[in-house]
Amino acid sequence: MNYQVSTPIYDIDYGMLEPCQKINVKQIAARLLPPLYSLVFIFGFVGNMLVVLILINCKKLKSMTDIYLLNLAISDLLFLLTIPFWAHYAATQWDFGNTMCQLLTAFYFIGFFSGIFFIILLTIDRYLAIVHAVFALKARTVTFGVVTSGVTWVVAVLASLPGIIFTRSQKENFHVTCSLHFPHNQYQFWKNFQTLKMTILGLVLPLLVMVICYTGILKTLLRCRNEKKRHKAVRLIFTIMIVYFLFWTPYNIVLFLNTFQSFFGLNNCSSSNRLDQAMQVTETLAMTHCCINPVIYAFVGEKFRNYLLVFFQKHITKRFCKCCSIFQREAPERTSSVYTRSTGEPDISIGL
Repeated sequence: MNYQVSTPIYDIDYGMLEPCQKINVKQIAARLLPPLYSLVFIFGFVGNMLVVLILINCKKLKSMTDIYLLNLAISDLLFLLTIPFWAHYAATQWDFGNTMCQLLTAFYFIGFFSGIFFIILLTIDRYLAIVHAVFALKARTVTFGVVTSGVTWVVAVLASLPGIIFTRSQKENFHVTCSLHFPHNQYQFWKNFQTLKMTILGLVLPLLVMVICYTGILKTLLRCRNEKKRHKAVRLIFTIMIVYFLFWTPYNIVLFLNTFQSFFGLNNCSSSNRLDQAMQVTETLAMTHCCINPVIYAFVGEKFRNYLLVFFQKHITKRFCKCCSIFQREAPERTSSVYTRSTGEPDISIGL
């Protein structure tokens, strides 16, 4: 969904000094985006649904971290539900009416912003658990997690309002579109505001929080006596930061260049076409981050992997492999070991 351009990738862009043909961009999008969006939807939906099922059925939402992980998965699922519609839109045109255009845009933006905010909360949660372990025992409660999650959803809705309000479906150049349409007399203000908001909330703020929190975590981990756990946690920290940076930075750079084309001398037809193509690629790359979230924040952790194994043994193996009695005998033993706290040291695992 290239929401940034009010006259999107269809046929002609009259925002240039001279009318700019966008037919090639539309043709490339029609071939490239539907299969890519389909893959993102399938892998993201399966991964995040597994996280939700395991948190509810196995972990029983017993900690603030569980609450944030559940809300992150719900945010990603909300975001992912819109992707099949954008895939159809890229292939043909918008065929779902104005109400669905606004509703799906709301899901898209709310899922986007809430996902980022819950990643920030998870980062702060890990910081408190490791750097301020004594204080965290009192502060990191389920109740506090529920309250802060509620506030986070409200903030995500507020951050999404401009995108929801100014989005509508209409016919343009023989195609029906679903895109942002800012008021003509305030067009540049809202376009700049939308881009700066996306850049600050979607890239600058989370990276700033990660740098501050993970710097403190690294200092604490370097004093940890358990060298094996320390190295695993340090590697995971850098993985989280690098992955987030690689997935979101290209998109935000292209978005910034696309908004301020005249400032960078890119307000000509060939540059505009290249920016639209770059937007398609980088936005798809950014979307795939919601597929990576379950891997980074859940399945990387040994405990969560054990829960996943128990879940499959209890709910999949019993149904599809009733003759495999060995799995059914092992499941209770593994379940009891998963639910037991086995160490007296502070939990330094980042992967939960």
